[in-house]
Amino acid sequence: MVCLAPAFVRPAQSPSTNDQKEVGLNRHAAGPFDVKITPEALADKSTESTLGRMSIDKQYHGDLDATGKGEMLTVSTDVKGSGVYVAVERVTGTLQGHKGSFSLHHTGIMTRGNPELKITVVPDSGTDQLVGITGTMSIKIENGKHSYEFDYMLPEK
Repeated sequence: MVCLAPAFVRPAQSPSTNDQKEVGLNRHAAGPFDVKITPEALADKSTESTLGRMSIDKQYHGDLDATGKGEMLTVSTDVKGSGVYVAVERVTGTLQGHKGSFSLHHTGIMTRGNPELKITVVPDSGTDQLVGITGTMSIKIENGKHSYEFDYMLPEK
């Protein structure tokens, strides 16, 4: 087993003069999206049936005109309404006039029917006009229709 914890710990460093400014405007984007989730085979076929793996294929509309491609892992339990999912997603397109791509990290926990969902932009994952993007996204599902709210920040150039 490989421990990745040291990769997330780094000694304190003084800011570089080449670092981008962290200053930027808080922005908000919203709109609907279509999603297709397809069950996929688990890497370890002997794993319990409570585990699942799926591919994610999204089309964002509204302020974010983009595609999202990702992978999701799930765990279900014997208790109805309890489980968890984690996912990573690469979003590519145009966000309020800014072209590029960025990655999202999803963590969803359901405890006896009470959902908790956290979706964050992966640090330093932005490209092109989205370099330096940070933010969080929320998802709503009403009457089978999906929509997103995306609070984000882009550094000043």
